[in-house]
Amino acid sequence: MGLGEEVKPGTLLLTEQPFVYVLTSKYRTEYCDFCFAKSELRKCASCHYVYYCGRSCQKDGWSIHKHECNNLKRISPRIIPDAARLLSRILKKLAKGGSEIKSYYTKTKYRKFKDLMSHYTNIKDDINRIEHFQSLCGVLNDFLGTDFIPNPIELMGMYGRMCVNSFNICDEELKSLGTGIYLAASIIDHSCQPTAVATFQGTRLNIRATETMPCLNWDKVFVSYIDTLYKPEARQKELMATYYFMCQCPKCLDPLEPIHMSAAACSNPHCDSLVEIRDYDQVSNCDQCDSPISPQFKQLYKDVTEFTDVHLQNMKLAYLDVCKVCLNRHKGVLHNLNIQHVRILDSAFESSIDFGQWDDAKIFGISLIAGYRKYLGDTHPLLGILYLKLAKILIYQENIQDGKQYLHNACKIIKITHGEDSNLYRSEIASLIQDCMY
Repeated sequence: MGLGEEVKPGTLLLTEQPFVYVLTSKYRTEYCDFCFAKSELRKCASCHYVYYCGRSCQKDGWSIHKHECNNLKRISPRIIPDAARLLSRILKKLAKGGSEIKSYYTKTKYRKFKDLMSHYTNIKDDINRIEHFQSLCGVLNDFLGTDFIPNPIELMGMYGRMCVNSFNICDEELKSLGTGIYLAASIIDHSCQPTAVATFQGTRLNIRATETMPCLNWDKVFVSYIDTLYKPEARQKELMATYYFMCQCPKCLDPLEPIHMSAAACSNPHCDSLVEIRDYDQVSNCDQCDSPISPQFKQLYKDVTEFTDVHLQNMKLAYLDVCKVCLNRHKGVLHNLNIQHVRILDSAFESSIDFGQWDDAKIFGISLIAGYRKYLGDTHPLLGILYLKLAKILIYQENIQDGKQYLHNACKIIKITHGEDSNLYRSEIASLIQDCMY
């Protein structure tokens, strides 16, 4: 890309291998520890802890694994926490000259590990982080044994850089598989209304533009550090707790955002207006059709939102029956753009797929599109994956015409967010296109 050249959606802005990374322990027997591929695996003959998809990855991964293999074997059968394993890899990397590694984000500008913000003062004043750090220190002392561990001040600086600068490494459908630190990509700031997206090919990070920009200016490139399917106050709370800043993006400053996300349905079934619930003990009116919103309806809205919130907080896995109960209670009470309704639809869609309930999945998925477009935008990878899953379902059900339309929509988005060289595009979309031709 030439200097001053316009950046178009789908442009690859940065591609980078991780400085350090780790596969989350719950997937260690399912995914290759080196390349994160899911396949038939063979375990390390020495520690019996890590698994590889073949001799090539085992050989290539040995430069990383050799520093931990004996320690993993020594503490077996205990499972080392992911954060402790990642921090130990940082220690080993820096001890072997990693502090001099430069990762370039332009031809002349680069970042080293020491350039990452440690937020040392914030960490020191954060009770939760201090407790976590002290716990990790205990684990590291046990795990590393006689290996060198720096003094607590230096170690806390490394810990802070790890916490604040880590990326969740995801598969192409955005399922989180592990954690990595990417030096050059740490230059990119957050926005709840991003201009770029991070996707992965194995452990390689790709940053692609999702909006047109006059030229590549890293001060104008933003990715979202968090899930944006939450109300602004919840997003701000997570950003402050994890990254120690408050977002000032247009989405967070928009006074209508929290109103839309909390909207009730109008009591008039023929009106699709978003109704703001306030003054619970008084009658108010719909701004669009002037239908009365009674105190009884407002109490029902309060009961439904509280009921849904409890289940959203407790639902670590998508339970289809619970989702259906919530959705039944939403009817005529929550607007279809209410964020609680959108998140329950999201869980219901994924759960229906898990259980092979294809008719339910189709209904939930189609209903989910409006919420995704509203809160994620028209070029978000999750929207592209939603269209792709709907295309698969419809083509499987031999509804080829509708399936082709969703496939077309998926194709447009995934070209931008993942690129035409991604496995998601080359294999899955190309395969579905073939299916539609016959």
